[in-house]
Amino acid sequence: MKLEEKTVEITDDFDLDKILESGQCFRPEKRPDGWYRFISGEHLLYIRPQGETLYAVHCEPGMWENFWHSYFDLDRSYSVLRGKLDRRDDFLQRAMEYGRGIRVLRQDAWEMLVTFIISQRKSIPAIRTAVNLLAERYGRPLAAENGEKIFAFPTAESLCRAGEQALQQCGLGYRTRYVLHAAQQAADGTLKMAQLEALPDEALFARLMELEGVGKKVANCVCLFGYGRVGRVPVDVWIERLIREEFGGCDPFPQFGPEAGIVQQYLFFYKRSIG
Repeated sequence: MKLEEKTVEITDDFDLDKILESGQCFRPEKRPDGWYRFISGEHLLYIRPQGETLYAVHCEPGMWENFWHSYFDLDRSYSVLRGKLDRRDDFLQRAMEYGRGIRVLRQDAWEMLVTFIISQRKSIPAIRTAVNLLAERYGRPLAAENGEKIFAFPTAESLCRAGEQALQQCGLGYRTRYVLHAAQQAADGTLKMAQLEALPDEALFARLMELEGVGKKVANCVCLFGYGRVGRVPVDVWIERLIREEFGGCDPFPQFGPEAGIVQQYLFFYKRSIG
């Protein structure tokens, strides 16, 4: 299918470089020609800034409005969110200003489950390598531009067919058994990723926690980045350190209620950047 070319305007906070470096997505890339490439499920997007608020986009016809707009959470004003948060906390204000342009992406839930299982005790470059190898070896080819070879993230059935030894060769290590456990449940219908969408936050979190190798951090990542539950707060070593060093050991996130997960992204990005 030929990709549609158009220009779109985004007036709210939107910084593609910060989005790519925010630790929530592992397949998007910035190309040498200035275009950014995003893949989610079966969908492909090329996007490039053309000024302060204008962007050139290439995607399947109608998919900017019907898919990518939601993917980038563009119905929510992050500038308004930043403006209403308590300005008495200097660290939070510095973090929000530093991370201005980050958005919490609404990504494919199955991909988020597998990639965050893989992410445990791995650096971001190593996660990207493993995820891209999985897609190249077991994903379906997508129609791309300029002769690029782009692949969708592999289905559960494809991962099951690959088997343990082949998946280990993609750099999954001890996480291979956890990925296969999730894939087997998804393939046989025990785990229905689409149906989990209807569950309230706590029930969704609890169901994900039933999966082998899925702890609180991974479950919250899937809730936040795969199901758009922006009140969920994944806690990794960076957030643990932040709570200890910047907030005296007192968890600051409950005060942010249904938007705590977005605040977490600002704080995570800032703390990881400044050390």
